[in-house]
Amino acid sequence: MTAADFDERFGELSALSYQVAFRILGDRADAQDVAQEALARAYARWGRVRDHAVPWVVRVSANLAIGVWRCRGRTVPGAGRDSDDHAAAALERVALVGALARLPRRQRQVVALRFLADRSEAAVAAELGCSVGTVKQHTHRALAALRRALEPGELEVDGVGAP
Repeated sequence: MTAADFDERFGELSALSYQVAFRILGDRADAQDVAQEALARAYARWGRVRDHAVPWVVRVSANLAIGVWRCRGRTVPGAGRDSDDHAAAALERVALVGALARLPRRQRQVVALRFLADRSEAAVAAELGCSVGTVKQHTHRALAALRRALEPGELEVDGVGAP
């Protein structure tokens, strides 16, 4: 393990981690905390993760962000405002994070890399060590599962159906 390797990739990995966390949490301070924790974990394990650092950091960041979301009582910043738009957005974000957490591991990785980290199918395939076809298959299945979970009649927040 060399600190120089980590230092070279720190900027890219930090920005990626923050982006993933912010898209899940919608809060800059929480996203910064998650990014710092994810990068600290990456540094501690750099010898094992440096060859697949991008998907590892994305996965850890997503998992940490989901953990923060769970610990803070499944609330979203701005959800307490009077606006119906903010309340609807909060419910959608809570439902989406819950639906993401229920996806199988590989589907969650593909969704995180494709849509949270904004990677191409080819980049996701290279980072996960699989074919583009496999990425497309996991994307299709994950999006179908998310659509089913987020249908108006199926939307659940904390085990209670939402309007």
